[in-house]
Amino acid sequence: MSYMFNPYPYDDPNAINRVPLSAGLRKSITTDTAATARRMLEDAKKIIAEKGRCALGIDGYASAPLDRFRGLIELLGITEGVAVRCASTAGLYLSEEVLHDKLLPYLPEDRETDPPLLYGRLYKEGLEGLMNPKKIDAMTAELREFNQSGQGLLIVFGNGALINALLPFYDLRLFIDMTQKRTILNIKNGSTGNLGYTERRSPNEMIRHSYYVDFEALMAHRGRLAQEGKIDYYLTGDNPDKIQSLPIPALKELFETMVQQPLRCRPVYIEGVWGGFYVKRLRHLPEEMKNCAWVFDLIPMEVSIVADSDGLQLEFPFYFFVQITGEKLMGQKAHQKFGGYFPIRFNYDDTYHASGNMSIQCHPDGDYVRKNNGELGRQDESYYMVVTGQEAKTYCGFRKDADVEEFIEKARRAEKYGEGFDHDQYVYSEPSRPGMQFLIPAGTIHASGRNQVILEIGSLTIGSYTYKMYDYMRKDLEGNLRPIHTYHGGKVLRRDFREPWVKENLIQQPRILREGQDFVETIVGEHDLLYFSLHNVRFSERYTDEAIDRFHVLVLVEGEKCLIRSLTDPSKCFTQNYLDMVIVPAGFGPYEVVNEGVGVVTMHKTLLKDGFEHD
Repeated sequence: MSYMFNPYPYDDPNAINRVPLSAGLRKSITTDTAATARRMLEDAKKIIAEKGRCALGIDGYASAPLDRFRGLIELLGITEGVAVRCASTAGLYLSEEVLHDKLLPYLPEDRETDPPLLYGRLYKEGLEGLMNPKKIDAMTAELREFNQSGQGLLIVFGNGALINALLPFYDLRLFIDMTQKRTILNIKNGSTGNLGYTERRSPNEMIRHSYYVDFEALMAHRGRLAQEGKIDYYLTGDNPDKIQSLPIPALKELFETMVQQPLRCRPVYIEGVWGGFYVKRLRHLPEEMKNCAWVFDLIPMEVSIVADSDGLQLEFPFYFFVQITGEKLMGQKAHQKFGGYFPIRFNYDDTYHASGNMSIQCHPDGDYVRKNNGELGRQDESYYMVVTGQEAKTYCGFRKDADVEEFIEKARRAEKYGEGFDHDQYVYSEPSRPGMQFLIPAGTIHASGRNQVILEIGSLTIGSYTYKMYDYMRKDLEGNLRPIHTYHGGKVLRRDFREPWVKENLIQQPRILREGQDFVETIVGEHDLLYFSLHNVRFSERYTDEAIDRFHVLVLVEGEKCLIRSLTDPSKCFTQNYLDMVIVPAGFGPYEVVNEGVGVVTMHKTLLKDGFEHD
């Protein structure tokens, strides 16, 4: 799943990547807001000394501290006798009434099919499509006039300051970026809203709007600017007091260094009504957390990635890292096939010692989400059992004799009238044990039962298209009934995925792929309906592998600690702890995994299936 509403405000200090930085690169980084603002003013003053004027454009991701940073540069400039004038892009946007009508096809308000208004359609018209063309022309004229006869410093700031129409007029261009977690937290604390809107709405309304419109436009905008070298400096904006800056060549040098070694993302932790306590205790999460239901360890659009060099840390949205390094990170075929998106997502679902199951649910196929949501593809999933407790079980498919239409009707009555029913009469379940792999192609009815931790691995779909069919009339942590989507679920549900077929196809027996002196690699899940392949490698001391044309994702599901390192350059390595997820980039070449703990190790390995590019 993805599309997060309630990330917990916690930055995992252990999820970092130690990266060697050259002396020149390290020197090019400013480490706090004051130093960053000073650098920008000094650059502007040099330009003013040469031509009498400087036009500075400051753009950024949703919720970036653009006004605050602009104000600091303005204050420094005035203090030093620089004539400063500022203009905001806030006035470029269409009126809120016009925006609402324009965006209604992307943010429909049909509570019959979508009672909580959770879903929408991806907006594809860019930032300019949210703006008034006449106002863009007026600001263009203002910049042109300044370039011809202005004096001092003109600062144009705000989301969209670097759109194509304005971009050629600047002497200096900055982009302040934000991680997705911090942006969602800023929306929830009321410090930011949606593009073009001055009034705040409910957090859930603003987050849905952001996902389908603002984030879609800003991510494409940011990627284009960086890829094409149209910004001079990239700034990190999560902490307004410690805004860091890198020249774009330095940023690309850093990313080039990072993509040559194994990498781990910084997870996002989320509480939930069925949340458990295994990961919370394992990773020493804050005591104040009620529980930990979801761990977004590698949800590409939501997590971040941290580079650490002798205590100097830089944090970036992982999707931005993918935008810059995509082909080297994923491989050429994957980069082309999936349009530059990282094609697999990973998270943990923790119901260990929790009060109940996850919801009974299903996900859509590619045709359905493309037609209804403008998404890129189907939503397939898989569950790998990491830890199981007493009476743990996993739901997958319908029972052999289930009346599916009766199930759907009872689910609809539960949604509408609050009438509970016995879901176990309809949905097939298997007792869970560690090491079991369940495949969950689009349309499969499924759920994780209570008292287990599962490694969830899914396909590309960027949003959270989880159609809950039944959730036991359960309330969320805020006391509201959890949303149910029997309308969409009934449309995509595979009635034919029943017990006999499920046992033969979706709960597979491991089959040996290769063996060595000290290891055995098995395929634990692979099917024509999924484009990724799931393996286990069991070993005592070490095993070797090779990443050539596609990436590997390694998860230490049994064992204490492993060292993943290149066989051609051992300095390129990562020390992996229990349940860490590590990406081995495409082209990394031959590598070894060394057991640095006690006992036999099991490494879960995910990679794109042979021939994935033709699916």
